[in-house]
Amino acid sequence: MSTASASSPAPSLVLADRLLPRRGVLTDIGLVAGGVVVVSLLALVEFRIGPVPITGQTLGVMLVGSALGMRRGAAALTTYMVAGLAGAPIFAGGAGGPAYLLAPSFGFIIGFVAAAAIAGWAAERAWDRHVGLAMVGFLLATAAPFLVGVPYMAGILGMTDPAAIAAAGITPFIVPGIVKAGIAAAIFPAVWAIVRRLDSGRD
Repeated sequence: MSTASASSPAPSLVLADRLLPRRGVLTDIGLVAGGVVVVSLLALVEFRIGPVPITGQTLGVMLVGSALGMRRGAAALTTYMVAGLAGAPIFAGGAGGPAYLLAPSFGFIIGFVAAAAIAGWAAERAWDRHVGLAMVGFLLATAAPFLVGVPYMAGILGMTDPAAIAAAGITPFIVPGIVKAGIAAAIFPAVWAIVRRLDSGRD
């Protein structure tokens, strides 16, 4: 065994693996499909405030990424993006189809893949079992879509003024993003606490 492999900690079980210990390809496919459903449902929670709406999608991305882990979380959000572009009405406002590539908010959907991967990476290191660490992980996941989404929005709308770009694509989402990260950071440690209690009750 190499020194590198010996010193690298094994990833922790994420919530899906703890609740469904019998893993297999069909299980993973089902989990990915379930992740698509969760994000699709939360996309229905929408508040139109400008070219990019405030939606429940980001919360869904954090929940799915943390529950499924980095690879399956990223796969779920990639599947979500591809299915929406193929015509499934699963984007915000029930939108879908290839024309959504020209929507100002599509860059954020691209960024959701990275966001789910970050949330899953953090969960694999057991960050989601502690409120403080969970909040850090989810805030990082919340920030990721902006790295793609804001430049994409500006390009689609032909915006060049930094203040206008920030007002349309950043500022309105700061407080909602923190709130959604806080919700996710409260949910996962609570669920893990229940799992631990159930485990101790079986002993």
